[in-house]
Amino acid sequence: MLIKTKAIVISSLKFGESDLIVTCFTETVGIKSYMLKNILKTKRRTFSPALFQPLSQLYVVANHKEKGNLEYLKEVKTHYLYRTLHTNVLKSSVAVFISEILKSSIKEEQANPELFKFLSDSFQWIDNNDSFANFHITFMLNLSSFLGFYPDIEHRNFPFFNSAEGVFLNYESDIYTFKGEVVENFKQFLNKNYEESSSIHLSKNQRKQLLELLISYYQLHISGFQKPRSLSILVQLFH
Repeated sequence: MLIKTKAIVISSLKFGESDLIVTCFTETVGIKSYMLKNILKTKRRTFSPALFQPLSQLYVVANHKEKGNLEYLKEVKTHYLYRTLHTNVLKSSVAVFISEILKSSIKEEQANPELFKFLSDSFQWIDNNDSFANFHITFMLNLSSFLGFYPDIEHRNFPFFNSAEGVFLNYESDIYTFKGEVVENFKQFLNKNYEESSSIHLSKNQRKQLLELLISYYQLHISGFQKPRSLSILVQLFH
């Protein structure tokens, strides 16, 4: 079956000496992985490897056999050309971190146009804005709403946050309960868009604690969620 769709690159893995396996979140059929033969061989490749950087937004024509195997791309072109996301060192580090988050989070092999639009709009926002130190925090929190575990904010005035239940409490319930400054900082991001959260001032350590809370939260709510390897690099970059 021939599929024509927008797609966002989630990850690419070198296979053998000259091939890549690229996983994309597509607008029309969800997560799909593609085998790109000879793409790392300059003379024989069909597409440029530069097209498949983390979070690249593409338009693809693909042959989907739907047999549980890797699919093949027939045509690829850039749908949205980033100005800074892949050339700004800080932004490209955020892109690698986000791609790791998505690789562990999105499993569905079906269309989810609302999630696709959220991702596309989010990456265009960071590409076009200079104040993005809190982007990955806001992104993870807002992504959780599409994944089904956005925190219940009915009692957001309570001082404790139970990450297993995703609720705020007025008592410390178990080992999954966070308290203190990190919870107060966490509350600042609730129901905030990127523009609003960019004005929240955090120290490097405060941002690190928030990321650790969010990663713990994801691990509790997504089976097999892996802590991003790029986390340690990311926390060093923003002051």
